[in-house]
Amino acid sequence: MLRHAFADRLKQAMKERDARTVSAVRLILAALKDRDIAARGEGNREGLPDPEIQRLLQGMIKQRRESIALYEQGKRPELAAKEQDEIAVIESFLPQQMGAEEIAAAARAAIAETGAAGLKDMRKVMDALRQRHAGIMDFSQAGPVVKQLLT
Repeated sequence: MLRHAFADRLKQAMKERDARTVSAVRLILAALKDRDIAARGEGNREGLPDPEIQRLLQGMIKQRRESIALYEQGKRPELAAKEQDEIAVIESFLPQQMGAEEIAAAARAAIAETGAAGLKDMRKVMDALRQRHAGIMDFSQAGPVVKQLLT
């Protein structure tokens, strides 16, 4: 499903002569092709499934956020703006992300469900969150919330 969305967006952006969107979608397709090739070596002939593609997109967003911070430190606002534009295009392919309150509520539910009692059970809780909320939860935000709730 996501693969078709990438192709459709690329065609639309090319027709509209939207160079930034074309560039961002091509970056996504290149990263996806690299991951597909790596998956073939592991015996997966069909390519990555949609949940894996979503993780790939989230990783790309994380990389761009880190780049933005570095560009802003280096006083390169034009490069930071380019990265921000790429983030907007990449995020358009992902489902709506959970907010801070929703993350906290999901973390509380996962802690109750797994019976976690302390920090030693953090991995169990994070695994439960990954199973239920993959693609819609930012786990870099969920980790500190779970840690705080378990201490």
